Amino acid sequence: MYVEDDPDIRAIAEIALQDVGGFTAALCESGARALEVAPGFDPELVLLDVMMPGMDGPSTMRALRQLPGLETVPVIFMTARLQRSEIQEYQALGAVGVIPKPFDPMTLSEQIAEILTRARTCL
Repeated sequence: MYVEDDPDIRAIAEIALQDVGGFTAALCESGARALEVAPGFDPELVLLDVMMPGMDGPSTMRALRQLPGLETVPVIFMTARLQRSEIQEYQALGAVGVIPKPFDPMTLSEQIAEILTRARTCL
């Protein structure tokens, strides 16, 4: 599942995830929409934009964690703000990683795989 308010970035991510990476992705334009879609989609991974109007990425993550079956789904934040303190804050919330924006559509799936492998190794 990819949650991003910018339609242009969402369109690029759709190509990167589905056409390049081979993922089946549900694309959502807001945290509220993600909460509606997630129970029926049953995501194996959630990619969350940090800064979104209304419900931001961290708030969306907390709300998704309250839904049955989504308590332990890996979450990766995507953000242009990569201050060490912010990355630590996202990891403290339970995110398995942070991908910087802008991202390279040709390597996004590789970045995701690396983060998930690293997260599983640390368990």
